[in-house]
Amino acid sequence: MTGRAAGQPKSRFPYVIGAGVLLLLFSISVAISVGAVSVPLHTVWSILINQVAPGTIEQDWSKGREAIVWDIRFPRALLACLVGAGLAIVGGSLQAVTRNPLADPHLLGISSGAAFGAIMVLMHTGMFWGLITVPLFAFGGALAATLLVLAVSQFAAATSADRLILAGVAVSFIVMSLANVLIFLGDPRATHTVVFWMLGGLGLAQWSHLVFPLSVLAVCGAYIWLNARKLNAMTVGDETASTLGIPVARFRLIIFVVGALITGVMVAFSGMIGFVGLMVPHIVRLLVGGDYARVIPASALFGAIYLLWSDIIARTIMAPEDMPIGIVTGLVGGMFFVWLLRRRAR
Repeated sequence: MTGRAAGQPKSRFPYVIGAGVLLLLFSISVAISVGAVSVPLHTVWSILINQVAPGTIEQDWSKGREAIVWDIRFPRALLACLVGAGLAIVGGSLQAVTRNPLADPHLLGISSGAAFGAIMVLMHTGMFWGLITVPLFAFGGALAATLLVLAVSQFAAATSADRLILAGVAVSFIVMSLANVLIFLGDPRATHTVVFWMLGGLGLAQWSHLVFPLSVLAVCGAYIWLNARKLNAMTVGDETASTLGIPVARFRLIIFVVGALITGVMVAFSGMIGFVGLMVPHIVRLLVGGDYARVIPASALFGAIYLLWSDIIARTIMAPEDMPIGIVTGLVGGMFFVWLLRRRAR
């Protein structure tokens, strides 16, 4: 690779991020504006500005519209941003430490484990620790599924990156079967709610809920970004990373645990949303190159944008009904997965 070719993605990075920030702001505006009750964009921003700085703009909107914008749609848009950013970061980091472009929290069984933990709370144990109960159990399930994938890969001598994905798919099927047993044995009155949650949705977003995904994403995302140099080394190979002084096995395990924590918390508040972590890092690498110091923040940004538009489509395609967002991401992600397999074959 020539020096010029290597430098091109880096020189493009500020422009990509700048364009992404503008697109994110526009996407949030549209996400708040559209719905069963349409709210003009200028009214959306007037309400948001007035909430931050009361009395700045003379109020010419109803209390009902203000409640729709501030109490319902804005928290939902922010949750979409947090979940999309978190899943994209996890996907990118897993692809680095497994050296597999198909790695994704959904395919590796992490999302299934998180779903199992959340279903256990929702249908059997109850919220005995308050609101934090579901995220804790979801993280526990995600971590258990992660460790199970690693154990299965060791037992089956599946040391290659491709076989690790197969181990993850196998564990995902097993865990989801156990989750279905929990649903079958649970209260039938709660089954509809849980099934809808398993398909993914952001309809339960509230201001009081956002602190959990925001805190986890800030801390864990910062850790992954600060270790971008190690991720770069891991993409080359374990031997190269070891020669650079990186404890390969320990670092890979840490990334799996951090990824399980992010995924568990996101799944707890949004349900199972697949393929975000698979798609977004690939698109980002085409835009900014392969350096994870750029891939991680760009993945967070474009993951947020992608999930916002997925939610917009889910809310408008069958309006006034809300289609589960997991259906949209599953359709798009499945087609992307086929294209990626074809691209790798070539």
